[in-house]
Amino acid sequence: MKRERATRLLADMITRLEDGGWPLGLVDEVYVFGSYARGALEPNDVDVVIEHGTDKRWLGESLDASINGRDSYVGMRQALRGRTRGISFQFRGRSLLDEGFELFLLWRKGEPFSLARERLASLTADPEAGPAPRDHMLTEFEGLQSMVPRPARIELFGRRVKGKISITPLRLLDGDLEDPDVARHVRRRWVETSPLRRAATCALVALEQRGVDLGEVTLHGQPLAGRGQRTERCFVDLGWNGFGCMGRLLDGGVTWLEVLRPHRSKPMDALLIEPLPRT
Repeated sequence: MKRERATRLLADMITRLEDGGWPLGLVDEVYVFGSYARGALEPNDVDVVIEHGTDKRWLGESLDASINGRDSYVGMRQALRGRTRGISFQFRGRSLLDEGFELFLLWRKGEPFSLARERLASLTADPEAGPAPRDHMLTEFEGLQSMVPRPARIELFGRRVKGKISITPLRLLDGDLEDPDVARHVRRRWVETSPLRRAATCALVALEQRGVDLGEVTLHGQPLAGRGQRTERCFVDLGWNGFGCMGRLLDGGVTWLEVLRPHRSKPMDALLIEPLPRT
């Protein structure tokens, strides 16, 4: 993206933090790092570290998200960036300092937000600073790296190099589901114009074509066969919504199909992540 747009995204985030409300009131510190912080004219995205505290509501909703296969950070991401894309968040990621990353403090709780705006303005452009190379890259991510957030790259990279999983990139195709009950399930959950309906349909069609029993599939947090009725063999996730439970499910032998960026009309890509038997 252009640097001007990246700056606008950060300025809007500062305004949302200033407006407050839950869960933004839990945020303690905000850091910027990566190519934008170094001055790149066209960063891949804006890398932001969020340090935050918790309260009873946060702990309760996080537990509920974990039990139901959802990412507990979805609400905080939306509160921070609104409906826009382009910011990649690392929550409680100050440990990046130990990996050699330079973190630029944008705001700390108790400081005036005018200071955050001054710090943002001090991050000036440097024509010599190009986009930073992405870390934890695999050949399976080539061409898809902008759609695989860093926490997911770290998780999948570690499992892949240890021989715990295989990763197969898929280009999803439009089609009709053969199972009428599953088709009704998808129609009930999303309106016709929803990008999630199309993403779900394309993902399930791909699984049907691979011979997967859809009765053993959990779709975006809901079992297709009804909770507890069948063994869970595959989890279909739409846009990293359930990333928080990925590790647990892979450890339990569940295959994961991630639709990287659901869209109403554009081509969509996915990653089929399959646990490998221990050797």
